[in-house]
Amino acid sequence: MNQPKAQTNGYQSRICSSSIRLLCWTGAWLAATALMKFGPISLWNQASVLTLLAVGLNVAVGIGMVLANKAYIAQLDELQQKVYLNALGITVGVALIAGVPLSVMGLYHVISFHPEIWHLLLLMGLTFIFSFSYGNWRYR
Repeated sequence: MNQPKAQTNGYQSRICSSSIRLLCWTGAWLAATALMKFGPISLWNQASVLTLLAVGLNVAVGIGMVLANKAYIAQLDELQQKVYLNALGITVGVALIAGVPLSVMGLYHVISFHPEIWHLLLLMGLTFIFSFSYGNWRYR
């Protein structure tokens, strides 16, 4: 009689551990990205070898983050996978649609600022948060 509740608790436990693992990898990637960005100026006076090591660390941690994200998606139930993958698809689409025109407008000085990669990353993050929240709200 307690078996469905036990299965639910097992599912929630797996999701919780996958979420923590994904959070740790994402935090590690952010730290590696900050090290790669600010290390050459602040820590090692633009030494090429250390900069290349920081880039390699960033790529390696990024691969770990992608694998953790893949494992997280695999742990979700079908509805949560649908919501998550829809949010990812919308995010990629918005990045493509907005990224190329933003780059062209910056290249030809149509806009007053030079677009940087963080502008696109910010747009992608906000798009994912909004579309994931909307998907969860829609299917609750």
